[in-house]
Amino acid sequence: MTVDGASAYHSLCALLAGADDLAALDCASPGETVAVIEHLLAICFASGTCPASDKEWRVWIMDRQDLAAAADWLARQPDDAWDLFHPTAPLLQNSRLAEDLRESGTGTAQLVIEHAGDYNQHFDHHHLERDNPLPAADAFRATLTQHVYGLYGRARMSGQRLGAKVTNLAAGRLTGRIRVIALGQTLGETLRLNLYPPQAPGDPLNTSWTTGPIERRTFKDKAVPRVPRSSADLHSALGRSVLLRPGRGPQGQFVVDRVLIGAGEVLELDQELHLQDAVFGQTLSGVRKPLWPSPTRALWQQAHALYSAVRDGRAGMYARLRSLPYERTGTGAPYHLWAVGLVANKALPVAWIHGAYPYAPGMAAHLFRASRRGSDIAEYIAQRLKHAAVLAAETAFPAVRAADEPGQVARLDARWAFWPSAEEPFHELLDEVVDRGPEEDDPVSEPLITYARELRETAHTQLLQRLDVLPPSDRNYRARARALRSFEDGMSENRAPAELRGEIARD
Repeated sequence: MTVDGASAYHSLCALLAGADDLAALDCASPGETVAVIEHLLAICFASGTCPASDKEWRVWIMDRQDLAAAADWLARQPDDAWDLFHPTAPLLQNSRLAEDLRESGTGTAQLVIEHAGDYNQHFDHHHLERDNPLPAADAFRATLTQHVYGLYGRARMSGQRLGAKVTNLAAGRLTGRIRVIALGQTLGETLRLNLYPPQAPGDPLNTSWTTGPIERRTFKDKAVPRVPRSSADLHSALGRSVLLRPGRGPQGQFVVDRVLIGAGEVLELDQELHLQDAVFGQTLSGVRKPLWPSPTRALWQQAHALYSAVRDGRAGMYARLRSLPYERTGTGAPYHLWAVGLVANKALPVAWIHGAYPYAPGMAAHLFRASRRGSDIAEYIAQRLKHAAVLAAETAFPAVRAADEPGQVARLDARWAFWPSAEEPFHELLDEVVDRGPEEDDPVSEPLITYARELRETAHTQLLQRLDVLPPSDRNYRARARALRSFEDGMSENRAPAELRGEIARD
């Protein structure tokens, strides 16, 4: 997708008009891709290009309803409403920051979540003051991402002119949770899958802080969360005050050379109405919240939660997906559930995590079983690897000080190699289940046994590699033998998952 310096809507029009000829968007990060999809959905809702009911939604999916109406609506919009560098109403921005931009603006690293750190410190070797102009198209997408995923923290501005609260950055609408996008075979199908019977169809979307019927917050007092007026408003909410300064590149093209970011809108969201894609879980303290990105638990281990939402017919997107008829169209899944989240350490972004999990109508129960058992099998093998490492360390280093023991165990712990290597077999397991289809009485058991055998062999090899760090000696030979025997015994004991014993689990 490209955006010229004067107007963004020409390329967005082309994107919507040709959506069924494009396989997918190719953006700089998973979060940026989600942010662009959110904006395209907002345009569809604002233009009234959306199904009026769940029944009509199914017709849209089966008949591959084109999105030309959204492109036509967008083509009729005035240029000024979509001008990234408009003097008083720049697209997606707050022109009231103009004086502050002159005083407190930074280089463009502040605009890109992966580079900005906590908006005050440099991160990823991109210093906030570095002169590194961004092409207008890149700045447009980065701004969308800030509105959706911006982290809380402190803004790089004094707040003396607009009010102190402009420096208090609130978390974006999708920050801290997993966003699930239903993916189709084309961008057009992806948009149709994620459209829904809207709240207030045709209500204007947010194009800037100084236009439209919505009364924007000020920064004199604490923000009062507002309820989204419509689906278009929800998906285009301006979660940041952003202002971009235009410049010219070496070939005369429009670029952004300075930026400033302040506090944005805060929304009051209804879990059923505004979080239709969310899968809810409970924290250790019993708090119910949408599935969240974890720095310690791989996202694919949570795939069963997505299939559970479809299987159980939860209202919203998952109920609509469950209502689609099964059609075998060759190998591979017709749809995928794409989960995306941003892992952060307080106000500091750490990494995007994402994964796409196949879905075929009528197979939610099979895929839930495969993903649940697959996660349990991997978890059990990891536990046995940890136990083997502890036994080896106890035998090889009997006199180790308590403070040094964790380090000695870590040297022999194969889990750090095992977890990354387990993800691909897990995806192959789900693909195999989908390929077998619901025509089989049990499309899950045999692929699970194959998956368990592969993970067991991989873990055994990785354990041997870790134990090889022990130098030759009688004590280390005993440590090696004890660890391997423990691991092998664990694979066949009664509490091991049945698939690891070559048996079919009787759930």
